[in-house]
Amino acid sequence: MRNPKMEYRLHPKTGDSISAIGIGCASIVHAGEKGGIEALSLAFEEGFNYYDLASGEPENFATYRKAFAGVRNEVMYQIHFGAEYTSGKYGWSTDVEKVKRSTDWVLRELGTDYIDYGFVHCADEAEDWRKYYRDGVYDFILSLKRQGVIRHIGMSSHTPSTVNLALDELAERAPEEQMDMLMFSINPGYDYQIGEYANGDLAERNALYRRLEEEKIGISVMKPFGGGQLLDKERSPFDRPMTRYQCMKYALDTPGVLTILPGIRDAADVRELAGYLDASAEEKDYSLLGSITPKSGPASCVYCNHCQPCPAGLNVGLINKYYDLAKMGDPLAADHYRTLEKSAADCVQCGHCTDRCPFHVEQTERMLEIAEYFG
Repeated sequence: MRNPKMEYRLHPKTGDSISAIGIGCASIVHAGEKGGIEALSLAFEEGFNYYDLASGEPENFATYRKAFAGVRNEVMYQIHFGAEYTSGKYGWSTDVEKVKRSTDWVLRELGTDYIDYGFVHCADEAEDWRKYYRDGVYDFILSLKRQGVIRHIGMSSHTPSTVNLALDELAERAPEEQMDMLMFSINPGYDYQIGEYANGDLAERNALYRRLEEEKIGISVMKPFGGGQLLDKERSPFDRPMTRYQCMKYALDTPGVLTILPGIRDAADVRELAGYLDASAEEKDYSLLGSITPKSGPASCVYCNHCQPCPAGLNVGLINKYYDLAKMGDPLAADHYRTLEKSAADCVQCGHCTDRCPFHVEQTERMLEIAEYFG
């Protein structure tokens, strides 16, 4: 019986119901085929229904085929076009002919005739995206979508400016030729410009998250633990390590995020991830970031509601969200704001939310700004 505690998030464009916790596949090869099948079978029982198959070893694909042979229509695969496996080991290519050969290989190894989410792989630099777009890979992905081989389109990247470039260029195409999903690296280290893939400052990254939410493009999260760095006392970029559950909650609170995709090595890792479903609010609480993250740069509310409970009864996160959406031109946001039981005008300026905010947002000042905006 599937774990009833799993949270599922509805993709605003595709309508897919996606488990808030998914699985990344890169390290499962270390369990061997038998151990890998055991781990994936357990993940399925726990309610995980979204699986990423980027990088890692080619043997992973056969393990997935055998683990999900009888339930293929109950799981979703995120497959990357540009990840190349036909040489017998993982590689990366923007050559359309290599991508075509690798696609045939992936479908055969997975034992499936369709891919749920087909991604442009690892477009970190602007030139990476341009090669995919200019040299035929994106058109190949579109042709597979028209044939029903790919159901939805996405891309993976670590760089906000490259994602924005892709979104801007694709905005000129028909809606069915645009992206539905982005795989992006989200964790406190990267958001505060600490770590190998910490591209873009906090304001730029938050602006991207909101743009994706506005355009109904879902986010699947890679590297929620920063490659394990955030969990390690010696390697943590802060003055103390975070827990897995704090990192998971942080990523899941980010606007637009549908699922996080931690890598697993074996069934024990699956059990640890599933433990998040039973963890207390205190175990997931990442408000410690308020005392350990830098205060430079513009702060921005991400609607996490770590400021709750508000002494005046305000839903601070929702008030901020409706305000941001209204400023971006969402015609319904102002109507939703005005139906709130308590609005920014009811703020008593006690400072509780400002003191509790992990992101250093001066919420008391922001409530005045929001109240004035809505009149």
